[in-house]
Amino acid sequence: MIIFVYHFFAFFSMKRYAVIVAGGQGVRMGADRPKQFLEIGGKPILRHTIERFLAFDPGIEIIVVLPASRKDWWREYCRQSGFLERYSMVSGGFTRFHSVQNALELVGDQGCVAVHDGVRPLLSRPLLERTFSAVRTYGAVIPAVPVVESVRRVGEEGSEIVRRDGLVLVQTPQVFRTEVLKAAYRQPFSPAFTDDASVVEAAGGTIHMVPGDRFNIKITTPEDLSLAEDLLRLSSFSER
Repeated sequence: MIIFVYHFFAFFSMKRYAVIVAGGQGVRMGADRPKQFLEIGGKPILRHTIERFLAFDPGIEIIVVLPASRKDWWREYCRQSGFLERYSMVSGGFTRFHSVQNALELVGDQGCVAVHDGVRPLLSRPLLERTFSAVRTYGAVIPAVPVVESVRRVGEEGSEIVRRDGLVLVQTPQVFRTEVLKAAYRQPFSPAFTDDASVVEAAGGTIHMVPGDRFNIKITTPEDLSLAEDLLRLSSFSER
């Protein structure tokens, strides 16, 4: 009975990690710096993202993946702005796969780990609660929202309609038991890997989906940046 109780509490108090991938250069934004460092609401996008995880769980262990050439810039920003939260930094790799692989070196073998795009700063507490809660049961969880627009497949001879029934848009954070994700990332890289779920599936894992959040946008274009600014001005949104 004592052993059962110990494992029960250990299961529901799993160590939480968050790998925030911000290793890109953001060339589509056309700005003078990578998009994760652009400001919305007076703060860099990356800072908003980190703060969302810390507000959800102050004890979460955060690992930020940055371009090696920008780490000193970020350190200086944090020093000057007083943003001296506890987190680790690692350098990005050749691809997103290699960036996450680098971050997993700092993740323990027991617990659960979220992998999140650094330029998705509008994630909500309910979304974090859904993903972290479901991972206790399923081991590999991704948020997704249904496709609502019409979809066409374009080819050399024109285009054709694609039925959107059953199609979803996948988001982050994607949350996994640490042993599941670390084992999956020991396999060789493949160009077929588009996200962490695809890496886990290639290693034989099964993915469970939970409802995503349409406001959990990935900031890629100047229009996305303007939309995020507008959303942050809404007091009801900042309380999510």
